[in-house]
Amino acid sequence: MPELIHQVEQVLTMAQSHSESSSYALKMRRVKRQTSQLAKAQPEVMKAFYALSHSSSEPGALESKIKEIIAIAIGVATHCDECIAFHTQAALKAGASQEEILDALGVAIMMGGGPALMYATHVMEALEEFNSPSELG
Repeated sequence: MPELIHQVEQVLTMAQSHSESSSYALKMRRVKRQTSQLAKAQPEVMKAFYALSHSSSEPGALESKIKEIIAIAIGVATHCDECIAFHTQAALKAGASQEEILDALGVAIMMGGGPALMYATHVMEALEEFNSPSELG
């Protein structure tokens, strides 16, 4: 049991230092810069990815905000901080409430266990950041 507590403390420390190292807006800017370079090297791949991303986000049987909330939950379950950044901001812009996003985090934690719980805290940080007026625009 003491070993498990030690491991949990290590994960929490890593998560805290990771989250303090950069903001979610900064993560988004970095990814946009890098994917722009990747698009120059792999234009067809990136064109296809962006087409898939766009078409899968459009309203259909599910409205866009629900699709973005699902993407947040998947980002949490797969431990993708950059996914959390992009989809938290997109969900808020699509009209998702903080309560709706937090409700989805419960499902992501159930599906992903302890590691998903650690990344759910990243969504909490992204919500704080993106709910500030300067970052939503």
